Amino acid sequence: MKILLRHRRQTQGSALMISVVITGIIGASVVGYLELVGHQQKMLTRAQYWNFALPAAEAGIEDALTHLHYYAHGSNVVGNGWEATDASGLYGKTNSLGTSRYSVTLSASGNMRPVTIISEGFTKLPPNNVEIKRTIEVLANRFSLFPKGMVAKGQIDMSGNDVTTDSFDSEDPYYSTHGKYDEKKRKDNGDVATNSGLVNSVNVGNADIYGHVATGPGGSVAVGPNGAVGNFDWHKFHSGIQPGWVSDDMNVSFPDIDPPYSSGTTPVGKKIDDVNYEYVLGRDNYYLTEFSLSGKKQVLVTNNAVLFVNGSFSMSGQSQIIIATNASLKLYVNGPADVSGNGILNQNAYATNFFFFGCTNNTSLKLSGNAEFTGAIYAPQADFTLGGGGNNDYDFVGASVSKTVKMNGHFKFHYDEALGRYGATSEYLITSWREL
Repeated sequence: MKILLRHRRQTQGSALMISVVITGIIGASVVGYLELVGHQQKMLTRAQYWNFALPAAEAGIEDALTHLHYYAHGSNVVGNGWEATDASGLYGKTNSLGTSRYSVTLSASGNMRPVTIISEGFTKLPPNNVEIKRTIEVLANRFSLFPKGMVAKGQIDMSGNDVTTDSFDSEDPYYSTHGKYDEKKRKDNGDVATNSGLVNSVNVGNADIYGHVATGPGGSVAVGPNGAVGNFDWHKFHSGIQPGWVSDDMNVSFPDIDPPYSSGTTPVGKKIDDVNYEYVLGRDNYYLTEFSLSGKKQVLVTNNAVLFVNGSFSMSGQSQIIIATNASLKLYVNGPADVSGNGILNQNAYATNFFFFGCTNNTSLKLSGNAEFTGAIYAPQADFTLGGGGNNDYDFVGASVSKTVKMNGHFKFHYDEALGRYGATSEYLITSWREL
């Protein structure tokens, strides 16, 4: 009996020891598990707030791009909270977004040069409010609205008589004379392009295209028996299309033109040098609900003027708009436009002194009569019709972008390549993005 009691006590002690060990193991496991869960929670919280910092940095990028849209296109961007950070051309801004914030800088490099935007996004990590930072660097650039001579979204029909396209460079004395087109110095970059991918997207007819032709994917080019597309040497001895001078890789976007403002100065007439002008436009932003010029009425532009016509635009008879030497005109039209009579006389050598911008309601644009045209047309919603011409070699000097093109008359179209460098430009577009 004593032996049995001793064995029972030993068994009870062993069971107690095992229970203690197991309890210790379970306790340690629970503690370890709780530590693991706590660590994972900390990691998840940190990751979550790490992700919160990125939208803050991206908000800084958006702020910079929006600011560039309204402020001087990268040449002077002080305002709306933006200030110069130093004398090297850097501008900066900070802004709070609830518990997050961003600090962004941009380099103002000029109209056609890239702008570097660096945005730092910050967010506070609880419970000690330690800041987490993420940094984004973006390169943004503006692109010319006139990279080629004649561009359209849809079909281009050049079935008129004696139609020619070529190019020159008003900024290069080797390819112009005092900035003007000179047939002896012309170039063969009078390119024609459309986004259309349809059969006969470009109907060359019997025109002479001294340049390339491009269509959208699957598009084709129709050429008449006397038509030719190619360089100068090709035109000397051939008709038809020079190998390699037609492609179907055109695919570009055509941003709409918004009205520049909703109201402005109403232009008034004035007598200058015994001439009664219907309107005289100086250095101001002018506004009309419609524009109609007939008979022998004239408009004189004496300085760098902007005119917004929020409706139809028409010229007839012998009416004329005269852009004086060293003056310029930006004409915005938000309705159909018909330019005939003596048209728009740009007394400057450069197409950059006159821009026609067609807003969304400018669905048709007619250019007729015998007056020469020196300027650039950007009207992406307009069916563009060219009629008349043929009196001289300066029928159309500049560039055009439109919905479609129809050439009915004798037109010689000379693309000024300077527009590709110094002409109107698009919005700033991001060309590279990386996180630092």
